[in-house]
Order: sequence, then structure tokens, then C-alpha cells
Amino acid sequence: MIEIFSNISVKRRLALGFASILLLSVIAIAVSITRLSGVAAATHRMIEEPMATERYLQEWYRYMYAAVPRTTAIIVSTDASLGDYFAAAIKASSAASSVLQKQVEARMDSDVEKKLYAELGARRKDFLGARDAILALKKAGKVEEAQRQMRDHYTPVSVAFLAVAEALLAEQRRQIDEATEEIEQINVASRNLMLALGAVILLLGSTLAIALGRSIVQPLERAVALARRVAAGDLTSRVENRARDETGQLLDALGEMNGSLSQLVGDVRLSTDTITVAAQEIASGNADLSARTEAQAGALEETASSMEELTSTVRQNADNARHANELVVTASGIAVRGGAVVGKVVETMGSIKASSGKIADIIGVIDGIAFQTNILALNAAVEAARAGEQGRGFAVVASEVRNLAQRSASAAKEIKTLINDSVDKVDEGGRLVDHAGQTMSEVVESVRKVAEIMGEITLASEQQSEGIEQVNMAIGQMDEMTQQNAALVEQAAAAAASMREQAQALLAQVSRFTVVDTSAAVLAPARRIPVGAANRLR
Repeated sequence: MIEIFSNISVKRRLALGFASILLLSVIAIAVSITRLSGVAAATHRMIEEPMATERYLQEWYRYMYAAVPRTTAIIVSTDASLGDYFAAAIKASSAASSVLQKQVEARMDSDVEKKLYAELGARRKDFLGARDAILALKKAGKVEEAQRQMRDHYTPVSVAFLAVAEALLAEQRRQIDEATEEIEQINVASRNLMLALGAVILLLGSTLAIALGRSIVQPLERAVALARRVAAGDLTSRVENRARDETGQLLDALGEMNGSLSQLVGDVRLSTDTITVAAQEIASGNADLSARTEAQAGALEETASSMEELTSTVRQNADNARHANELVVTASGIAVRGGAVVGKVVETMGSIKASSGKIADIIGVIDGIAFQTNILALNAAVEAARAGEQGRGFAVVASEVRNLAQRSASAAKEIKTLINDSVDKVDEGGRLVDHAGQTMSEVVESVRKVAEIMGEITLASEQQSEGIEQVNMAIGQMDEMTQQNAALVEQAAAAAASMREQAQALLAQVSRFTVVDTSAAVLAPARRIPVGAANRLR
């Protein structure tokens, strides 16, 4: 069986084993359910048939049994009210007994039950006839006759009636006992069947578990044995495996690992000598690198000193540029204020020009008034000449007015000429002032541009100073790193020496492995696994 399992995967083996157990368990559960259903059906039949019938009969028997002492009490009692009470009770119990009789009749199935029920019906008729007869005698006042009938006829009939009822009850109890025994037999059979199924499941499960366990454990034991030999340094083991499951794949992988480790150990042995030579060369190269690193450190120290001097010079240039920028900013402010003053002069010249224009207009008005006055004086002289002697004085006044108007007109012309000349000069001055304003604006714009350029120069000088300081710091860091590199070179030389020693130690460690003979001059001869170990590996 183990050989059969060896070609099936572990997953399928486990699935097959568990599926078999689950299938048997399902069968056992199905059988259990079937048997329990039989027990339940038998119990239901017992409850619905004999037990229910027995319950109805028991109730009917209680009414029939109670009727006997009630009838006796009526016969022997001398109290009419007591007789009436028991008569009412007998009537009610008779009605209930009739209902129960019909229910019992409907449940009579077997021949024995039908026979007993027919006999019980006949006895009940006799019982009811005897009861009604003695009650009639009692009612008619024939007490002694009634008592004699009760003793001689009613009592034997009652006993026979109750005896048949008890026989029918006994038949129902017998049927209940038979149903109980049937249920017990079903229960015992079900228990025995379940025990048998349990034993079969246990046997098959144990067999499958043992077979599955051996099919998995035996290859694992071979793998463990191979792994222990590898751990002990024996790499000459050979794996013979015919299984194709996971454990077979594990043995194949371990065999491949064993071969790879054997080749690896051989390669390591051959490489340790190369590592030793390389370590010696690394140590020699580290010595040369240490000398060059020290020379580089000296050159970096000189470069750092020069960079410090350059940093001081650049910082001074930045300060001078900053001072020049401040002076340019001041000159720019002065030029701006000069431009504002020239603007105000331009505004003042404009005001003067406007005022001169207004004066010229006023002179024109005065000249017009003088011209009109001269005309009026001429008219007045003409009128005075016409008047003769009466207008001579008026003519003299008109002549003086005319002379005054002519002098006013002449003065107005001279003032107008002066005003026009002044206006022309004011216009020329305005043009010069406008040109001066434009020139001042250009000066202000030039000063602003110079201030911007000086600001940019100052910012560039500051950035250059910061950059040189960063370069100086970087050179300092390079100097520090060079010193660290020198220390690292010394550590590398020591590490190379240590690596050479470790390579020699590694060679000594690898020498303890026994590998297959691929080079008789280097590797140890191969040896086979002992028979017991080979059997374990298989």
C-alpha cells in the first residue's frame, strides 16, 4: 500500500483519507437518522393508538365506576335532596360516558378489541337497565324491593360490566407493552448497528492513518538522515528515490542540495587561495592609497587656506558694494526730489504764462476803450464846432479827452508789446523748464537703474560670499573626509590582513567536509553510505 501511495501527492492522500472517513461518517449518520426515525415513528404510533385509546378507556371507566356507588347511595339514602344530587350527577356522567363510548368505538381496530368492546356494550346495556329499574322502584317508594333488586341483580351486573371494562383496559396496556418492546428492540438494533459502523470506521480510519503516516514519515526519515549527514560534513551520500510525491521531491531536492554543496565546497577550497593572494594585494594597494591620501590631505589644507583668504576678499567687496548701493539709493532720492522741484517750476511757469495771457487780454480791453474814447472825443469836437461859441469849452475838453485817449492807446500798445515779449520769454522758459523736467526724469530713471544694478551687484556679491563660504566649508569637510579616508585606508589594510587570516581559517573549516572525488589532487576520495544508512535514506 505504501508503494501505491508513493506516487500520489500528499495533498491527494490526505484528501482521500479524510474523504473516506467523512464518507463513512456520513453513512453512519444517515443510518442513525434512519433508525432514529423508526424509533420516532414507533413511539408516535404507540402514543397515537394504544396510549390514546387507553386514556379514553380510563376516563370512560372512571365514569362507569363512579356510577355504581352513586346509584347505591341513591337507593340506601333516605334524604330526598341527596338522591336528587346523585341523580343529576349520574345523568351528567352518563352523557359524558356516551360521548367517550363513541370515541372508544372509533379506535377499536383489532378483533380482540372489537370483541371486548361488543361485550362491554352489551354489559353496559344490562347495567343501565338494572340501574334504571332500581331507580324507578326507589322513586315509586318501593325501597325494600329496590334494595333487593340492587343486591340480587344490579350488583352482579355492575361487577360483570366493570370486569369487561377492565379487560379492555388490560388489552390496551398489553398493546402499549408490545409497542414499548418494539421500540426497545429498534433501539437495541440501532445501537448494535452504530457500534458496528463505529468499529468499521475506527478500523478503516486506523488503517488509513497508519498507511498515510508511514507513506509520509518514512521518506521524511530518509530526508532527516541525509540532512544529518550533510550537517556532519559528509557530502558523499547518494539518494535513490522512486517516489513522485512531495516527500520524493524533497529527497530529490536534498540530493541536489548535497551535490550543489559538494561542488560549492570544492569551489570554496579552490577560491580560498585566490582570496589569500587578493588580500595580500589589497593590503599593498591600501598602503599606496594611504600615502596618496596623506598627500591629498596636505594639498587640501593649502587649498583651504587660500579659500579663506579669497573669502575675506569677497566679503570686503560685498561690503563695498553694499555701501555703494546705499550711496546710489541716496542719490536716487535726491534726484527724485530735484525732479519734483522742477515739476513745481514747470507748474509755476505755466501759471505765469496764464497770468500774462490774462494781462494781454486786459490791455486789449483798455486799447478798445481808448479807441472808443477817441471816437467819442471826435464826435464831441464835431458837435462843439457846430455849437459855436457855446461849445468852445466843450471842444477844449473833448480835445483833452482825445489826447488822453491817444496817450492811453499808445501806452496800451507799449504794454501789450512788453506783455507779448514777456509771454514769448515765458513760453521759451516753459519749454526749457519742460526739457529740464524731462532731463531730470531721465536722470531719476538712470539713477534708479544704477541703484537696481548696484542692488544686483550687492546681492551677487553676498551670494558669491555665501557660495565661497560654502565652498570653504566643503573643502573643510573634504579635508576632514580625507583624514577619515586615511583612517579608513589603515582600517582597510588591517581588514585585508584579517581577511587573509579568515581565508586561511575558512580553508581549514572547509577541509572538514568530505566530497565526491572530482580532482584527486585536491579533494578527498568518495565513500559509500553504510547499508543501514542507505536503507534509511531509501
